[in-house]
Amino acid sequence: MTLQLADFTGLWTISRQIDDRRAASGQGAARLAGTCDFTLDSEGLMQEEHGLLYMSGIDTPFEAARRYLWRAEGALIAVFFDDGRYFHSFDPTQTHPEADHDCTPDRYEVRYDFSKWPIWRARWRVIGPRKDYVSVTEYWRAPSTVRD
Repeated sequence: MTLQLADFTGLWTISRQIDDRRAASGQGAARLAGTCDFTLDSEGLMQEEHGLLYMSGIDTPFEAARRYLWRAEGALIAVFFDDGRYFHSFDPTQTHPEADHDCTPDRYEVRYDFSKWPIWRARWRVIGPRKDYVSVTEYWRAPSTVRD
């Protein structure tokens, strides 16, 4: 399978599971349910996630959102924070590409899984002096949202 930047365009439903390994047993679990919209901008795609975050020990979920910029750079897809700072790059022609990002003192490691495309996953492992968690997000096309 050979994916390209344009293959991500459109609205995706997302489900994220977060396991905070520093929290007391079971108290660090969280989940997010929402959407991720990849829309064209002047240089590639803008990724916008919106959802409700449910955290252990908190009765009411709260809204969560984040935004990234995705750019084609040769055969790679480069991902940037919404302010333009570089985040990481990956090879979309690989079934399980990996990348990392050092944000001293923390380290972010991602492994994408495109083996069941158009269902795909991003597994983040984050380690630092005050962080130790795994976040797994599954993406699948939202109904009637495939864009040409």
